[in-house]
Amino acid sequence: MSSIAFHLHADDPRVQSLSKADSRMGALITLIGEVKTNTQEPHFASIARSIISQQISVKAAATIRSRVIELAGELSPAALSAPSDKELRAAGLSTAKVAYIRDLCDKVLTGEVDLERLQDLSDEEATAKLVSIKGIGKWTAEMFLIFGLGRENIVSIGDAGLQRAARWLHNLEERSDRKYLQQVAHIWEPYGSIASIYLWEAINTGHVDSGQMLEERISHARL
Repeated sequence: MSSIAFHLHADDPRVQSLSKADSRMGALITLIGEVKTNTQEPHFASIARSIISQQISVKAAATIRSRVIELAGELSPAALSAPSDKELRAAGLSTAKVAYIRDLCDKVLTGEVDLERLQDLSDEEATAKLVSIKGIGKWTAEMFLIFGLGRENIVSIGDAGLQRAARWLHNLEERSDRKYLQQVAHIWEPYGSIASIYLWEAINTGHVDSGQMLEERISHARL
C-alpha cells in the first residue's frame, strides 16, 4: 500500500484550527503558504529504504539502494530474503544492516508485523510494532506514522530540527536540555504532525536559520 501525501493550504480545516490555536504558527503558515509532501513508497519498501539510509549520506544511500534493488529485483520481503548475507554486504550494506533487513523480512513474512494493519492500531501500538523491528528506532517509527500512515498528531520530541524550529517560532529562552517542543507542542493538538510539517518547511526554506525572528521574516516577505 502506498501512502497518501499531505496537501496543506489555507482552506484546510486542520490548518485553520492550528492557526487559531497558535497565532505564531498561524503567522508561519501564512508566510510559507501551500505545502505538499511526497507520496511514499509501499510500506515495506519505505521501511527498508529507511534502514538502508541510516547514518550515511543521501548520495551513498542512493547508490547502495540502487545496488540492493539491482541484486534483489525489488524492495519486497520475498525479494530481499533471497540474496545471501555476503551478496547484500557486497552491495554496500553493513553487517548490522543486513541483520536489520533480515529481521524486517522475517517479521513481515511470518506475520509478526503486519504493515498493512498498522493503520488499524493506535499511534502508540503502531510505534511499538515498528520499534520491535531491529534497526527501527522511535524517530524512524514516528516518521513512518506521519508520512507512511498519515497520522495527524505526531510530534517527534527527538527531532533536533523540530526542537530548534519550535524555539525560533516562539522565541523561547535557550535551555541546556533543549526541551523546546515540550513547552509548546500541546498547543497544536490534535494536529501535531501538521505543525511539524510547517516547522520542517520553515527550516527547509531558510527561515529558522536566517538569524531573523518570525516577525522580521514576515516584514521581509512583505517588501
